[in-house]
Amino acid sequence: MKTLVAYFSAEGTTARLAKHLADAIHADCFEIKPVEPYTAADINWKSPLARCNKEKIGKKDVPYVGTVSNFDQYDTICLGFPIWYYGAPNIIQTFCKDYDWTGKKIILFATSGGSNLGKTADKLKPFIKGDPTVISAGVFDSAGHLAAAVQGAM
Repeated sequence: MKTLVAYFSAEGTTARLAKHLADAIHADCFEIKPVEPYTAADINWKSPLARCNKEKIGKKDVPYVGTVSNFDQYDTICLGFPIWYYGAPNIIQTFCKDYDWTGKKIILFATSGGSNLGKTADKLKPFIKGDPTVISAGVFDSAGHLAAAVQGAM
């Protein structure tokens, strides 16, 4: 069984948890980095002109750097991101559309300043080809709690 931790982090919080998780479960790690990095102004959701607002409202794909080599070798994918608008940022949707998830198990982990996961897993389904199984999903603020939850789900 081979596991991949793939994550997007706008401010470093999700990155910290993802890297700790990858070390704890001995998984490969892939950072989903936008081609155009986000600035503080880009993720200021209180501004209607912020990039994150334009992307979400416009339902825009967000290109990212690189690809996961041999995605088919992984049977479990831990997919991490910050919660934006009660869901995954558009870059996660773009990432999901780029791969065939047939036969995969997915563990969603998110970080948030106050929102819960809500219907994030359901909102991602249209972007994930192959009808994989989501075996766990949650919002975490502690790397230790995340690692324990993932180990328990696997």
